[in-house]
Amino acid sequence: MTTERAIATVAVVGAGVIGRGVAQNLAASGHETLLLDVSADVLTSALAQIRRDLRFARFHSTPVEDDAAVLARIRATTEIDALADADFVVENVVEDSDVKEQLYARLDEVCRADVVFAANTSCIPVTRLAARTSRPDRVLGIHFMNPVPLTTTVEMIRGWQTSDETLDRARSLLTAMGKSAVLVQDSPGFVSNRVLMLAVNEAAYLVQERVADPAAIDEIFRNCFGHKMGMLETADLIGIDTVLRSIEILHEEFGDSKYRPCPLLRRMVEAGHLGRKSGQGFHTYRRS
Repeated sequence: MTTERAIATVAVVGAGVIGRGVAQNLAASGHETLLLDVSADVLTSALAQIRRDLRFARFHSTPVEDDAAVLARIRATTEIDALADADFVVENVVEDSDVKEQLYARLDEVCRADVVFAANTSCIPVTRLAARTSRPDRVLGIHFMNPVPLTTTVEMIRGWQTSDETLDRARSLLTAMGKSAVLVQDSPGFVSNRVLMLAVNEAAYLVQERVADPAAIDEIFRNCFGHKMGMLETADLIGIDTVLRSIEILHEEFGDSKYRPCPLLRRMVEAGHLGRKSGQGFHTYRRS
């Protein structure tokens, strides 16, 4: 790699729950942030939620600067050509291989040759996405956890051709965001979701089979094993639609019946019971 430019402007592609959390975290750490989505309505909603989250954060910590200064660093756009100004890109679109692969080919055209692409994917292999670019050495995975501004560790995934310099550049950005990284190798689901999605899927089967209700299952994991959240509370936080798609991808990639999605998950998605974001999942939530 040649001499790298400082990471001043970071693009976040996808303004969903994780995307807006990444944008907030970046802006709060002093980075000019481009928040891209195909929907202007989604961007408006994301900025409103970031404003609420910043206000809520004031009750838990002493802010370094006022909310307006943080928000001023976030520029929302529906135009992918705006990413020509980016020094680093964090991709966070829907967990669909076709959608992501098409996006990476387009990002490769728009962004400077030195720009690193970080895939925030749950289960799709990073190497597959990197292959759609002319810079596979500059593509890695960064799996941010929800809620992004409050978590201090990410899962970093090294693709087949990811260079050491790319990993160092990503670590530098993450350090500025107040995060550390655990490095793993590329494999569907990586470490976190290859294990977590199996556990969530099995917990869903327990509900379907009426072995226990969601509250009892989550209480066991919280109080017997010391988890901060139960498996089904975690599923609600992630989004039942995302959980289902992740399990489907694992099933497709490995061809192993242990990843066969629980039918209850599919019924919940069809009913619009997606977890916290819809107000109803395995548990019921008050919409903000």
